[in-house]
Amino acid sequence: MLVLSRKLNEAIRIGGDISIRVVRIDRDCVRLGVSAPKDIGVHREEIYVEIVESNIAAAESATPEQLSLRLRHLKAEATGKL
Repeated sequence: MLVLSRKLNEAIRIGGDISIRVVRIDRDCVRLGVSAPKDIGVHREEIYVEIVESNIAAAESATPEQLSLRLRHLKAEATGKL
């Protein structure tokens, strides 16, 4: 893990598209601003874990036919053929 120190209004860059800036510092809390492309999900870790667990549960309960139908629907959405 890379550990960096930043002061108020300083930022770090991830690649060319993602910027994380310190926007406020309180006693025990740091507020960060994240700029990223719309196609990159940005979530608090606890929310991300919930999303992953929910997706796993949904996939485990779905039949192969339901998964195939969902995959076809997602492909159609991605190509604009819906």
